[in-house]
Amino acid sequence: MEKYGFGVDIGGTTCKIGLFEMNGTLLDKWEIKTNTADGGASILDDVAASVEGKMTERGIAREDVAGIGVGVPGPVTGDGTVLKCVNLGWGEFNVAQALSDKTGFVVKAGNDANVAALGEMWQGGGKGYQDVVMVTLGTGVGGGIILGGKMVAGSNGAGGEIGHIMMEENETDTCGCGKKGCLEQYASATGIVRMTKKLLAQDTRESSLRALADVTAKDIFDAAKAGDALALEAVDGLGKMLGTALANIACVVNPEVFVIGGGVSKAGEILTDTVEKYFMKRTFHACRNAKFALATLGNDAGMYGCVHMLLENK
Repeated sequence: MEKYGFGVDIGGTTCKIGLFEMNGTLLDKWEIKTNTADGGASILDDVAASVEGKMTERGIAREDVAGIGVGVPGPVTGDGTVLKCVNLGWGEFNVAQALSDKTGFVVKAGNDANVAALGEMWQGGGKGYQDVVMVTLGTGVGGGIILGGKMVAGSNGAGGEIGHIMMEENETDTCGCGKKGCLEQYASATGIVRMTKKLLAQDTRESSLRALADVTAKDIFDAAKAGDALALEAVDGLGKMLGTALANIACVVNPEVFVIGGGVSKAGEILTDTVEKYFMKRTFHACRNAKFALATLGNDAGMYGCVHMLLENK
Protein backbone atom coordinates (compact mmCIF):
# COMPACT_ATOMS: atom_id res chain seq x y z
CA MET A 1 0.00 0.00 0.00
CA GLU A 2 1.12 3.59 -0.65
CA LYS A 3 2.98 5.17 2.23
CA TYR A 4 2.30 8.88 1.83
CA GLY A 5 -0.51 11.35 1.24
CA PHE A 6 -0.70 15.11 0.88
CA GLY A 7 -3.35 17.23 2.62
CA VAL A 8 -3.98 20.68 1.13
CA ASP A 9 -6.21 23.14 3.00
CA ILE A 10 -6.82 26.08 0.65
CA GLY A 11 -7.68 29.30 2.45
CA GLY A 12 -8.27 32.81 1.18
CA THR A 13 -4.76 33.94 2.21
CA THR A 14 -2.61 30.81 2.42
CA CYS A 15 -2.69 27.16 1.42
CA LYS A 16 -1.65 24.89 4.29
CA ILE A 17 -0.01 21.72 2.97
CA GLY A 18 0.91 18.63 4.95
CA LEU A 19 2.89 15.49 4.10
CA PHE A 20 1.46 12.50 5.98
CA GLU A 21 2.07 8.83 6.42
CA MET A 22 -1.19 7.08 5.66
CA ASN A 23 -1.54 5.96 9.29
CA GLY A 24 -2.21 9.61 10.22
CA THR A 25 1.31 10.72 11.20
CA LEU A 26 2.08 14.29 10.08
CA LEU A 27 5.66 14.34 8.78
CA ASP A 28 5.97 17.90 7.50
CA LYS A 29 3.79 20.96 6.98
CA TRP A 30 4.27 24.27 5.24
CA GLU A 31 2.31 27.12 3.68
CA ILE A 32 2.25 28.83 0.32
CA LYS A 33 0.49 32.06 -0.58
CA THR A 34 -2.96 31.73 -2.13
CA ASN A 35 -2.78 33.74 -5.33
CA THR A 36 -6.34 34.95 -5.94
CA ALA A 37 -5.38 37.08 -8.98
CA ASP A 38 -7.14 36.28 -12.28
CA GLY A 39 -9.96 34.45 -10.54
CA GLY A 40 -7.54 32.17 -8.68
CA ALA A 41 -6.28 30.75 -11.98
CA SER A 42 -2.83 29.77 -10.68
CA ILE A 43 -3.81 28.31 -7.28
CA LEU A 44 -3.84 24.66 -8.36
CA ASP A 45 -0.64 25.09 -10.41
CA ASP A 46 1.06 26.50 -7.30
CA VAL A 47 -0.20 23.58 -5.19
CA ALA A 48 0.98 21.03 -7.77
CA ALA A 49 4.43 22.64 -7.94
CA SER A 50 4.72 22.71 -4.14
CA VAL A 51 3.79 19.01 -3.82
CA GLU A 52 6.24 18.01 -6.57
CA GLY A 53 8.94 20.13 -4.90
CA LYS A 54 8.43 18.38 -1.54
CA MET A 55 8.60 14.96 -3.21
CA THR A 56 11.91 15.90 -4.84
CA GLU A 57 13.27 17.32 -1.58
CA ARG A 58 12.45 14.13 0.34
CA GLY A 59 13.15 11.65 -2.45
CA ILE A 60 9.57 10.32 -2.48
CA ALA A 61 8.70 8.07 -5.43
CA ARG A 62 5.39 8.66 -7.23
CA GLU A 63 4.24 5.09 -6.64
CA ASP A 64 4.51 5.63 -2.87
CA VAL A 65 1.94 8.47 -2.91
CA ALA A 66 -1.74 7.59 -2.33
CA GLY A 67 -2.88 10.97 -3.62
CA ILE A 68 -3.81 14.51 -2.63
CA GLY A 69 -6.78 15.59 -0.55
CA VAL A 70 -7.99 19.17 -0.93
CA GLY A 71 -10.20 21.31 1.31
CA VAL A 72 -11.75 24.48 -0.13
CA PRO A 73 -13.76 27.34 1.43
CA GLY A 74 -17.04 26.74 -0.35
CA PRO A 75 -19.61 24.08 -1.23
CA VAL A 76 -18.13 20.94 -2.84
CA THR A 77 -20.25 18.09 -4.23
CA GLY A 78 -19.42 14.42 -3.80
CA ASP A 79 -17.53 14.22 -7.11
CA GLY A 80 -15.18 17.10 -6.22
CA THR A 81 -17.02 19.90 -8.03
CA VAL A 82 -16.71 23.34 -6.43
CA LEU A 83 -19.97 25.25 -6.83
CA LYS A 84 -18.47 28.66 -6.01
CA CYS A 85 -15.60 29.88 -3.85
CA VAL A 86 -16.04 33.61 -3.40
CA ASN A 87 -12.79 33.98 -1.38
CA LEU A 88 -10.73 32.36 -4.14
CA GLY A 89 -12.47 33.88 -7.13
CA TRP A 90 -13.49 30.42 -8.37
CA GLY A 91 -16.73 29.68 -10.18
CA GLU A 92 -18.06 26.18 -10.81
CA PHE A 93 -15.55 23.51 -11.83
CA ASN A 94 -14.31 20.08 -10.78
CA VAL A 95 -11.31 20.91 -8.58
CA ALA A 96 -10.47 17.23 -7.95
CA GLN A 97 -10.28 16.44 -11.66
CA ALA A 98 -8.34 19.63 -12.44
CA LEU A 99 -5.63 18.95 -9.84
CA SER A 100 -5.50 15.28 -10.82
CA ASP A 101 -4.86 16.32 -14.44
CA LYS A 102 -2.01 18.59 -13.29
CA THR A 103 -0.31 16.04 -11.01
CA GLY A 104 -1.30 12.59 -12.23
CA PHE A 105 -2.38 11.66 -8.68
CA VAL A 106 -5.74 10.60 -7.29
CA VAL A 107 -7.34 13.75 -5.84
CA LYS A 108 -10.29 14.02 -3.44
CA ALA A 109 -11.90 17.37 -2.57
CA GLY A 110 -14.26 18.55 0.15
CA ASN A 111 -15.54 21.66 1.90
CA ASP A 112 -13.00 23.02 4.39
CA ALA A 113 -15.28 22.74 7.44
CA ASN A 114 -16.32 19.20 6.48
CA VAL A 115 -12.74 18.01 6.06
CA ALA A 116 -11.79 19.64 9.38
CA ALA A 117 -14.56 17.56 10.97
CA LEU A 118 -13.18 14.46 9.28
CA GLY A 119 -9.70 15.29 10.63
CA GLU A 120 -10.98 15.72 14.19
CA MET A 121 -12.83 12.41 13.92
CA TRP A 122 -9.69 10.64 12.68
CA GLN A 123 -6.94 12.03 14.91
CA GLY A 124 -8.48 14.75 17.10
CA GLY A 125 -11.25 15.53 19.59
CA GLY A 126 -13.63 13.07 17.93
CA LYS A 127 -11.19 10.15 17.79
CA GLY A 128 -12.88 6.85 18.51
CA TYR A 129 -16.27 7.99 17.20
CA GLN A 130 -17.93 7.52 13.80
CA ASP A 131 -20.89 9.92 14.15
CA VAL A 132 -19.52 13.39 14.79
CA VAL A 133 -20.81 16.95 14.46
CA MET A 134 -18.01 19.51 14.39
CA VAL A 135 -18.78 23.14 15.15
CA THR A 136 -16.19 25.76 14.28
CA LEU A 137 -16.64 29.04 16.15
CA GLY A 138 -14.50 31.71 14.53
CA THR A 139 -15.36 34.91 12.69
CA GLY A 140 -18.39 32.94 11.53
CA VAL A 141 -19.86 29.58 12.52
CA GLY A 142 -18.87 26.60 10.40
CA GLY A 143 -19.89 23.01 10.70
CA GLY A 144 -19.17 19.54 9.45
CA ILE A 145 -21.23 16.38 9.85
CA ILE A 146 -19.67 12.92 9.80
CA LEU A 147 -22.00 9.91 9.82
CA GLY A 148 -20.66 6.37 9.74
CA GLY A 149 -17.18 7.85 9.29
CA LYS A 150 -18.13 9.71 6.09
CA MET A 151 -18.74 13.39 5.37
CA VAL A 152 -22.30 14.52 4.72
CA ALA A 153 -21.80 16.85 1.74
CA GLY A 154 -25.45 17.14 0.71
CA SER A 155 -26.80 17.56 -2.83
CA ASN A 156 -25.26 21.03 -3.28
CA GLY A 157 -22.26 20.61 -1.00
CA ALA A 158 -23.97 22.65 1.72
CA GLY A 159 -24.34 19.86 4.29
CA GLY A 160 -23.15 21.06 7.68
CA GLU A 161 -23.76 24.79 7.08
CA ILE A 162 -25.06 25.08 10.62
CA GLY A 163 -24.07 28.74 10.98
CA HIS A 164 -27.08 29.68 8.89
CA ILE A 165 -29.75 27.89 10.87
CA MET A 166 -32.47 30.46 11.59
CA MET A 167 -32.54 31.20 15.33
CA GLU A 168 -34.27 34.56 15.85
CA GLU A 169 -37.00 35.83 13.54
CA ASN A 170 -37.12 39.28 15.17
CA GLU A 171 -33.44 40.05 14.42
CA THR A 172 -32.91 43.43 12.73
CA ASP A 173 -29.18 43.09 11.89
CA THR A 174 -28.20 41.26 8.71
CA CYS A 175 -25.93 38.19 8.62
CA GLY A 176 -23.08 37.98 6.10
CA CYS A 177 -25.24 35.57 4.08
CA GLY A 178 -27.87 38.29 3.57
CA LYS A 179 -30.50 36.82 5.90
CA LYS A 180 -31.39 37.84 9.46
CA GLY A 181 -31.30 35.81 12.67
CA CYS A 182 -28.72 33.16 11.72
CA LEU A 183 -26.88 31.21 14.43
CA GLU A 184 -23.64 32.82 13.21
CA GLN A 185 -24.93 36.20 14.43
CA TYR A 186 -24.94 34.95 18.05
CA ALA A 187 -22.43 32.11 18.44
CA SER A 188 -19.39 33.36 16.50
CA ALA A 189 -16.62 35.58 17.88
CA THR A 190 -18.18 38.57 16.11
CA GLY A 191 -21.61 37.43 17.29
CA ILE A 192 -20.83 37.39 21.01
CA VAL A 193 -19.10 40.78 20.70
CA ARG A 194 -22.18 42.18 18.93
CA MET A 195 -24.53 40.82 21.60
CA THR A 196 -22.28 42.02 24.45
CA LYS A 197 -22.15 45.55 23.03
CA LYS A 198 -25.95 45.57 22.96
CA LEU A 199 -26.00 44.46 26.61
CA LEU A 200 -23.49 47.17 27.58
CA ALA A 201 -25.63 49.81 25.86
CA GLN A 202 -28.92 48.64 27.39
CA ASP A 203 -27.72 47.69 30.88
CA THR A 204 -26.38 49.98 33.61
CA ARG A 205 -24.60 47.26 35.60
CA GLU A 206 -20.93 47.65 36.38
CA SER A 207 -18.68 45.56 34.17
CA SER A 208 -14.92 45.36 33.64
CA LEU A 209 -15.69 45.33 29.91
CA ARG A 210 -16.72 49.02 30.03
CA ALA A 211 -13.09 50.02 30.55
CA LEU A 212 -11.98 48.43 27.28
CA ALA A 213 -11.67 50.50 24.12
CA ASP A 214 -12.48 47.50 21.92
CA VAL A 215 -14.09 44.36 23.33
CA THR A 216 -13.03 40.96 21.93
CA ALA A 217 -14.58 37.52 22.40
CA LYS A 218 -11.58 36.56 24.57
CA ASP A 219 -12.16 39.61 26.79
CA ILE A 220 -15.78 38.55 27.32
CA PHE A 221 -14.90 34.97 28.28
CA ASP A 222 -12.05 36.15 30.53
CA ALA A 223 -14.40 38.56 32.32
CA ALA A 224 -17.02 35.81 32.68
CA LYS A 225 -14.44 33.46 34.21
CA ALA A 226 -13.60 36.23 36.69
CA GLY A 227 -17.26 36.45 37.73
CA ASP A 228 -18.34 39.57 35.78
CA ALA A 229 -22.16 39.32 35.81
CA LEU A 230 -22.73 41.06 32.49
CA ALA A 231 -20.07 38.95 30.73
CA LEU A 232 -21.61 35.82 32.25
CA GLU A 233 -24.97 36.84 30.80
CA ALA A 234 -23.37 37.27 27.35
CA VAL A 235 -21.74 33.82 27.55
CA ASP A 236 -25.04 32.35 28.70
CA GLY A 237 -26.74 33.92 25.67
CA LEU A 238 -24.23 32.29 23.31
CA GLY A 239 -24.63 28.96 25.10
CA LYS A 240 -28.40 29.14 24.86
CA MET A 241 -28.34 29.82 21.10
CA LEU A 242 -25.70 27.19 20.31
CA GLY A 243 -27.08 24.59 22.73
CA THR A 244 -30.55 25.00 21.22
CA ALA A 245 -29.23 24.70 17.65
CA LEU A 246 -27.23 21.57 18.52
CA ALA A 247 -30.27 20.07 20.27
CA ASN A 248 -32.19 20.48 17.01
CA ILE A 249 -29.32 19.05 14.95
CA ALA A 250 -29.16 16.05 17.29
CA CYS A 251 -32.79 15.25 16.45
CA VAL A 252 -31.76 14.92 12.80
CA VAL A 253 -28.36 13.18 12.92
CA ASN A 254 -28.07 11.87 16.53
CA PRO A 255 -24.27 12.17 16.84
CA GLU A 256 -22.10 10.43 19.42
CA VAL A 257 -20.09 13.59 20.00
CA PHE A 258 -20.10 17.32 19.27
CA VAL A 259 -16.56 18.61 18.71
CA ILE A 260 -16.20 22.37 19.21
CA GLY A 261 -13.29 24.14 17.56
CA GLY A 262 -12.27 27.53 16.17
CA GLY A 263 -10.85 30.51 18.05
CA VAL A 264 -13.80 30.82 20.46
CA SER A 265 -13.26 27.21 21.64
CA LYS A 266 -10.10 28.37 23.41
CA ALA A 267 -12.45 29.59 26.16
CA GLY A 268 -12.62 25.92 27.19
CA GLU A 269 -14.99 24.47 29.78
CA ILE A 270 -17.00 27.64 30.46
CA LEU A 271 -18.11 27.41 26.82
CA THR A 272 -18.76 23.66 26.60
CA ASP A 273 -20.48 23.55 30.01
CA THR A 274 -22.88 26.37 29.07
CA VAL A 275 -23.67 24.88 25.66
CA GLU A 276 -24.19 21.43 27.17
CA LYS A 277 -26.53 22.85 29.84
CA TYR A 278 -28.93 24.22 27.23
CA PHE A 279 -28.49 21.19 24.96
CA MET A 280 -29.60 18.87 27.76
CA LYS A 281 -32.57 21.11 28.54
CA ARG A 282 -33.81 21.14 24.95
CA THR A 283 -32.89 17.94 23.14
CA PHE A 284 -34.98 14.82 22.51
CA HIS A 285 -34.50 12.21 25.27
CA ALA A 286 -32.87 9.63 22.98
CA CYS A 287 -30.17 12.16 21.99
CA ARG A 288 -29.16 13.14 25.52
CA ASN A 289 -26.09 10.90 25.69
CA ALA A 290 -24.15 12.97 23.14
CA LYS A 291 -20.69 13.94 24.42
CA PHE A 292 -19.10 17.39 24.09
CA ALA A 293 -15.38 17.67 23.34
CA LEU A 294 -12.98 20.43 22.36
CA ALA A 295 -11.16 20.14 19.04
CA THR A 296 -7.45 19.30 19.43
CA LEU A 297 -5.90 19.68 15.96
CA GLY A 298 -6.29 23.46 15.61
CA ASN A 299 -5.50 24.79 12.15
CA ASP A 300 -4.14 21.40 11.08
CA ALA A 301 -7.53 19.66 11.22
CA GLY A 302 -8.29 20.35 7.57
CA MET A 303 -5.03 18.80 6.37
CA TYR A 304 -5.70 15.65 8.41
CA GLY A 305 -9.21 15.38 7.01
CA CYS A 306 -7.96 15.87 3.45
CA VAL A 307 -5.67 12.85 3.82
CA HIS A 308 -8.41 10.78 5.46
CA MET A 309 -10.55 11.29 2.32
CA LEU A 310 -7.89 9.30 0.43
CA LEU A 311 -8.47 6.30 2.73
CA GLU A 312 -12.22 6.17 2.15
CA ASN A 313 -12.11 3.98 -0.95
CA LYS A 314 -9.20 1.81 0.20
